[in-house]
Amino acid sequence: MAYLIRHWIGALLSPMALSLLLAAVAGACRLSRRRGLARALLIGAAAVIYLGSVSIVGDALLGPLEHRYAPLPADAPPPPASYVVALGGGYAPHDGIPVTAGLDGDGLVRIVEAVRLERRLKDARLIVSGGAPPGEYASALGYAQLARELGVEQDSLVVLDQPLDTAAEARAIAAVVGTARFILVTSAYHMPRAVLEMRRAGVQPIPAPTGQLVSGADALDWRAWLPNSGGLRKTERALHEYAGLAALAVHPG
Repeated sequence: MAYLIRHWIGALLSPMALSLLLAAVAGACRLSRRRGLARALLIGAAAVIYLGSVSIVGDALLGPLEHRYAPLPADAPPPPASYVVALGGGYAPHDGIPVTAGLDGDGLVRIVEAVRLERRLKDARLIVSGGAPPGEYASALGYAQLARELGVEQDSLVVLDQPLDTAAEARAIAAVVGTARFILVTSAYHMPRAVLEMRRAGVQPIPAPTGQLVSGADALDWRAWLPNSGGLRKTERALHEYAGLAALAVHPG
């Protein structure tokens, strides 16, 4: 139930959902002859969807999250670790499509980066994480399939296909790694919350953020102010992460 509540709250934080909600309330106000309020709400709905869909706003919101932890140096060996951990994403296999098509963009980047790091480390094991509610597919299973196809041996894989959120993933990972050093791979925007959850679970990860989205749009470039799906994606992810961080601040233990 808690998972579903968080899922719906996250959905409502989308600029698209917020603007539709404001528009619906405006319609109700219009029917009740509160035309001034209806007009203000419609203007607010338009502002929300516009500002939430321009890259410069998305970058401003997402940048502080992505820059919290620097990527591992590309020109140096990864730090010594006993495990490399890939946190879950989305997985929706169907109609015989390849596993790379079944994984969502974030998940695909995470597992490829985790495999890359695991292959560069001697004797490290790969932990793939991510469950799913009933009727859906656990991302850990898609990760494991892709990892095997990329050359990771079965006995080097640890599959955690039950956790439904980052907090549950952290607890499951802590139970496996104990006091061992491990590299944590997840999207750069998700890393601050993931690290906090890991520390709450009693482990200290080595952050390896990937899938950076911030492009550093130039405010003087008129194209940075055009609404687009990329800007909407950035804003949605940023709002989701800030909500998660706020929840951790309210319930730190």
